[in-house]
Amino acid sequence: MAIVRASELRDMGTEELQEKLEELRMELFKERSKAAAIGTPENPGRVREIRRTIARILTIMKERSAEE
Repeated sequence: MAIVRASELRDMGTEELQEKLEELRMELFKERSKAAAIGTPENPGRVREIRRTIARILTIMKERSAEE
């Protein structure tokens, strides 16, 4: 999956954000399990990118709930 920018996330609906969040959490789980089984991951920056994208989604969702 490519990098998801905050502006792209803000254009998504709440349900889309929830789906994206679940997808990213599963991907993070898979990356971490691969790293634990094999040792060094193929792309160590990928875990960091996923974590940051999850944080972006949570921030945007929190902002939306504060507006209501």
